Amino acid sequence: MTGIVPQPGIMDIELYVGGASSIAGREDIVKLSSNENPFGPSPAAIEALRKAAHRMHRYPSTDHASLRQAIGEVHGLRPDLIVCGVGSDEIIYLLCQAYAGPGDEVLYSEHGFSMYKISALSAGATPVVAKERERRVDVDALLAACTEKTRLIFITNPGNPTSTLLSSAELKRLAEGVPDTALLVLDSAYSEFADGYDGGVSVVDAHANAVMMRTFSKAYGLGGMRVGWAYAQRAVIDVLNRVRGPFNLSVPALEAAEAAVHDREFVDKYIAENARLRTWLREALELRGVPSDPAHANFILARFADEEEAAACDAWLKEAGIIVRRVAGYGFPECLRITVGDEASCRRVAHAIGEFKESRA
Repeated sequence: MTGIVPQPGIMDIELYVGGASSIAGREDIVKLSSNENPFGPSPAAIEALRKAAHRMHRYPSTDHASLRQAIGEVHGLRPDLIVCGVGSDEIIYLLCQAYAGPGDEVLYSEHGFSMYKISALSAGATPVVAKERERRVDVDALLAACTEKTRLIFITNPGNPTSTLLSSAELKRLAEGVPDTALLVLDSAYSEFADGYDGGVSVVDAHANAVMMRTFSKAYGLGGMRVGWAYAQRAVIDVLNRVRGPFNLSVPALEAAEAAVHDREFVDKYIAENARLRTWLREALELRGVPSDPAHANFILARFADEEEAAACDAWLKEAGIIVRRVAGYGFPECLRITVGDEASCRRVAHAIGEFKESRA
């Protein structure tokens, strides 16, 4: 042993575990564990990446001006109120580093993204959990959990792994009720899939202490490139730009993301197909005795009788070459999160779950 020790809170962090991507001895797998776009990235993004390969010896821009301009044009936002990060994960980390520390509290809902807790602990802050109600964010519970120590409040909307959506009225009530000494952070990674939801733009426009986060990992199929962004008012964006690394996004990532955000035909087609297959999959599993809530993301949360049945179904699916996500770590031991894949994948997983249920009848 040496006298070198990490900062308080670091050793309390449990390592993040992503969705599985392989099954020993199987090659014909269907991966439905990570909420990825089953159609991959836009052809325009692939072509932009190919061209960017010739400029990998050059440093990327430090201000991401071209990408921010593209995002602003597509979403009707001021580019100077946008900051880009290495996925939403880096934005979460930067917010905790900039606004929370020892003696401060970081609040999030019961089934929220595990990176909220990890990033809070890495900053030396205290994570605080507010209960959800029927797999939905509970505004009253969040407001009741706020204290004079609360510095950040994270909610995922639509939720992950729940796929449920907090209404605009509830978001407005939450934003108006949080302390003005705390930042409300709306993690809108799945907002493209929620019909009629602006991702939190209206909340940010109305409140100086609000932030909206988005990602290129889901609807745009760029999970492997790691590009995310945030929209907030000037003071917050200025702080985040001061603490982020100057070259945090690579040339290939910037070029691919810019091309992807401009290819509206591709992303709109995927969102429409996801909505169609999401409804089909929910109804197909419901007929097989596996319910789920109305979903607003690119996955559903399938509910089983208990933890034993969920674990047994997961094992059955693996035998069939299908990988879904166990979500006991998110408070749902009786559930499986299933990404909405392409039509063949949806039919394959529904058929396999049907066979599993029949085997136990």
